[in-house]
Amino acid sequence: MKRLFTDRPPRLTAPQLCQCEGCGLLQTAPALAPGMTAQCVRCGVTLVSLTTHPLGHSIALTLGAVVLLAVMCTTSLMSVQTAGIMLHAGLFSGPEELARRGMAGLGIVVVFVTALAPSGKLIGTLYVLVRLHEARPPSHLRRVFVLVEKLRPWSMIEVFVLGVFVAYVKLGDLVHITLDTGVYALIALTIVIIWADSALDREMIWERLGGSAGTRAGSPVAVQAGDGDSAEAIGCETCRLVSIRRAAMPYCPRCRSHLHRRKPNSLSRTWALTLAAAILYVPANYFPVLTVMQLGAGAPSTILGGVEELLDARMYPLAALVFFASIAVPMLKLVGLTIMLISAQAGSPAWLRDRTRLYYIVRWIGRWSMIDIFMEALLGALVRFGSVITIEPGIGAVAFCGVVILTMVAAETFDPRLMWDAAAARPKQATGRVPQG
Repeated sequence: MKRLFTDRPPRLTAPQLCQCEGCGLLQTAPALAPGMTAQCVRCGVTLVSLTTHPLGHSIALTLGAVVLLAVMCTTSLMSVQTAGIMLHAGLFSGPEELARRGMAGLGIVVVFVTALAPSGKLIGTLYVLVRLHEARPPSHLRRVFVLVEKLRPWSMIEVFVLGVFVAYVKLGDLVHITLDTGVYALIALTIVIIWADSALDREMIWERLGGSAGTRAGSPVAVQAGDGDSAEAIGCETCRLVSIRRAAMPYCPRCRSHLHRRKPNSLSRTWALTLAAAILYVPANYFPVLTVMQLGAGAPSTILGGVEELLDARMYPLAALVFFASIAVPMLKLVGLTIMLISAQAGSPAWLRDRTRLYYIVRWIGRWSMIDIFMEALLGALVRFGSVITIEPGIGAVAFCGVVILTMVAAETFDPRLMWDAAAARPKQATGRVPQG
């Protein structure tokens, strides 16, 4: 039987039922053409976004990214020379040096976010895109694409390239430094990954993976009350399909993720993670993150001390970048999460749209604090010249990495829809009516 298949998006999609991830409102997104976006009528969060790129375009970009990642992982990033000694550093040199200094956990984190997560995301995406061209794509592709979506926040190539840039500038006054093949592959990889992410049509992929369960070409899901099986229309947090959750089948029919009306124990888990991050924030700023020893003399440097050194050297743009990424961003995340948690528990109706925007800002900026960790790993690997000059990572870097990871997980755990639920329930409680669960 001849199969009709095209890589290009349809001229106009069918209307589809969506549940806003920001406020939880169920609404029907209108018919959209490629390149158009539908936003929530209540909070402004994007519901559906279609690209104009065919899947073949995404395959080419993803394949190119895989090749560039392989080049970056197998070649040297930078070389340094002083006192007649030359050292080279690649992607894994920093984690190896951290392991030698008793910070293996920190080294594992660096390897995961710069090599394992990006390679898993790219190879998984390429595998799904290639096998989508089969007449009947295998069902396990759904689980592969779910894993790809889970790895997306932890793939930090674009953050790593800034860490390399900061390390390069800081080393300029200490040693003679040369950029090697790996850096140019890293820069090209960053551009290609950003391009590939913006070109990837996730709506089309889920439609083809889900077959008849897809929502783009199908009719909206109808909510029928009184069916005796506690039916409820719920949007999947992974693939965004709105389906009827029943007690007998609490899973998404398309990606098989567990369906929840709201994220389980969201407030308590987010409070625990935020408080743990706040506790670690103190040693992260008190203990040194780097110690520079030159001709037998030197002193430990904290995060703020590093910013002051850049200011003394009149590297004002770099000082602003380090201050923003390492001091301002972690504080903004902690304060932002605390504001959202308190307002959700208090049921405050004020600034709901702004607090929803704050949530997405906190969720997006969390990963950029890793710039300091990447810089310290590279400096420790590159500057090892014995009594001439040596840079050693400090225990403060471990605490700071803990702050970054905990706040990222806290942002993923928090459910912004709870702020809207609490605000909607407050007037009902005031009139003696019990809010619906």
